[in-house]
Amino acid sequence: MSLQKAILVLEDGTVFEGNAFGAAREVFGETVFNTSMTGYQEILTDPSYYGQMVVMTYPLIGNYGINEIDVESEKPQVTAFIAREISGIPSNWRSRETLSNYLARHDIPGIEGIDTRALVLHIRRKGAMRGGISALDLNPERLLEKTLASPQMIGQDYVYIVSSDHTYQFLPRLSPGIPPDKEPLKIVAYDFGIKRNICELMVDEGMEVTVLPSTTKAEEVEALKPDGVFLSNGPGDPAALDYIIREVKELIGKYPIFGICLGHQILGHVFGGKTYKLKFGHRGANHPVKDMTTGKIEITVQNHGFCVDPESLPSNVEITHWNLNDQTVEGMAHRELPVFCVQYHPEASAGPHDARHLFGRFREMIINSNKS
Repeated sequence: MSLQKAILVLEDGTVFEGNAFGAAREVFGETVFNTSMTGYQEILTDPSYYGQMVVMTYPLIGNYGINEIDVESEKPQVTAFIAREISGIPSNWRSRETLSNYLARHDIPGIEGIDTRALVLHIRRKGAMRGGISALDLNPERLLEKTLASPQMIGQDYVYIVSSDHTYQFLPRLSPGIPPDKEPLKIVAYDFGIKRNICELMVDEGMEVTVLPSTTKAEEVEALKPDGVFLSNGPGDPAALDYIIREVKELIGKYPIFGICLGHQILGHVFGGKTYKLKFGHRGANHPVKDMTTGKIEITVQNHGFCVDPESLPSNVEITHWNLNDQTVEGMAHRELPVFCVQYHPEASAGPHDARHLFGRFREMIINSNKS
């Protein structure tokens, strides 16, 4: 069988030649890398990757195929997928199709057969940058011109694309449901690109989760009379989300609030702080974080390209978690109000479960808040 050629062109003119898999088409997005050895299906379906072309550092991807369970949303969300080698013969009892067939079915292209080590080192040196992948037009100069005309990540609001357009009650399919020994708590979760497993773990902690569109007004939240508010992960630049920041400001002090990833960055802006773009971001399942409230080190799953500037935060906000690789902010809490957030993903999917206790911390914060 003959392989279809494809090329990847970065905005600085660097060209990689390889073979196409998935859908044979032309796309553009921010080129980023993920250091996880496994969990490619969860990565593909994480809405936080919308607008991005993801490079996997592990050399063989697709060896256990695609199943019906390990999804974080209803479809793949990446713009494109990049790997050294894609397995065409998956081996796993849960597998229902190959990775290439899955991406083709959802009209998402991929490129394999390139030197992903060289590509990742280039991104680390130069920073995450726009790229173009094409299996249709193999002329690097024309593809570069189109790449330079594509949007940059800074200033982009992709939340409105990935968020649900309606309110719904989350129904768990992995969790057995609310444990009988826990009194149900009513949680409203803003969907900025929410991952399924976040909701599953809140249900495990005895929470009934109502998922809200990103455009939900504060008064609509108040009408639901929740016990707590959750702010989800999501894609794009947090500084572009004025309409969300404005509504969350109205909820601060009225309800216990827990934020993850983009939710953490939004709270940074709500507190009066600022966010900035990291050179190449944190994406993988092996990032060490120190929890300053316990003194413990947790190995965490991360997926973010922006970060909260600690110097911009007011004195009533405490930094609770630090990244041990580059000393960036990984968690915050308000000193007087029941509000806390983390930059990383305690639900993992896939990855270590060191930080899952934070969902229990959210429950305890709500119960203690109700007592006071």
